[in-house]
Amino acid sequence: MWVLLLINIKSEREIELMKRAGHLNYLTHEEVKKHLCPGITTEKIDKIAYDYITKNGGVPSCLGYDGFPKSICISINDEVVHGIPKNRKLKDGDIVSIDFTVRLNGYESDAARTYIIGNATKEIKDLVKNTEAALYEGIKEVKPGARIGDISNAIETYAHAHGLSVVEELVGHGIGTDMHESPDIPNFGKKGTGLVLKEGMVLAIEPMLNLGSKEVCMLDDDWTIVTQDESPSAHFEHTVAVTKDGYRILTGE
Repeated sequence: MWVLLLINIKSEREIELMKRAGHLNYLTHEEVKKHLCPGITTEKIDKIAYDYITKNGGVPSCLGYDGFPKSICISINDEVVHGIPKNRKLKDGDIVSIDFTVRLNGYESDAARTYIIGNATKEIKDLVKNTEAALYEGIKEVKPGARIGDISNAIETYAHAHGLSVVEELVGHGIGTDMHESPDIPNFGKKGTGLVLKEGMVLAIEPMLNLGSKEVCMLDDDWTIVTQDESPSAHFEHTVAVTKDGYRILTGE
């Protein structure tokens, strides 16, 4: 059976608009980072992000998306993604993944970072450091003529070389005027396989790596994904455009 994927190729103008959305996303992450400390509630962090995004003319796209009740996802320790902000307080030693999408002028930007609150073991520090490094290993594969599998394999290879497992049920994705567009971008796979990348594609690449098993499950809130063995997980993400000569990170500075 043939499956036709509709891939939205963006013009230079559209990529510039996405870069503006990405810059607001970056600035919001920078604002949130200032407030991360033991004792702050995840609900307070959510409000800080909401206020910053809206004050600067953006829309927190997660709010109301398929019924999601908050503006950003905050996932702690064994929570992989989609944690719902509430009155939970951060503690010394927590690792906190913060993921959100910002819409500006009709275009989306998606980025995630994982932070260590206070002190942590070397094992936890390495988990966070190597998950971020795996993201950049994947991004380095982005260029016209490359394949999705090249990105996926680079992330998986780096993760396994550093003793981390790859969550397979959750993937990166295309992005544009919608938060989620084709194609899917797994964090595991075979080099030289999958869709061929073309100039103008925009991708949200996002490794989710675990210190223990790759197996995950969903909590009763129908949103929060956790590791089955309760091992810590980390998550990093950038929105990346395929350019004539390679790539451009749209959610950087």
